[in-house]
Amino acid sequence: MRISARTQYALRAAAELAAAPPGPVPADKIAAAQGIPRKFLDNILLQLRRAGLLHSQRGPEGGYWLARPAAEITLADIIAVVEGVPEGSDHGGYPGVARPLADVWSALRDHEQALLAEITLAHVAKGSLPEPSEN
Repeated sequence: MRISARTQYALRAAAELAAAPPGPVPADKIAAAQGIPRKFLDNILLQLRRAGLLHSQRGPEGGYWLARPAAEITLADIIAVVEGVPEGSDHGGYPGVARPLADVWSALRDHEQALLAEITLAHVAKGSLPEPSEN
């Protein structure tokens, strides 16, 4: 799985909001804390707000905050907004003895998605990731 810089920035910004005290956090503060270029961050925050993951408030007391508790927003939620829903790659065309590799790639995608769906922003903000579940 490749994670784009845009997605990494979105995850870092969301983690920053999850760790922040209640109330709006200015975009400047998020950008500075995470080393994210401000213009790039503005576009990401807008995308997350439009998807319903963030709320925002304009003005001198404005900023961004999570639309739901951090324990209810998974890394998969954020990745789906920024990257879109992952499409299955068509590896079914492998010939002969290599044909089962398509099942390996499918299982790998399923495991990645399951892991990302288990880890919430609360886990990241607290620095305590859940133990991987046995499948």
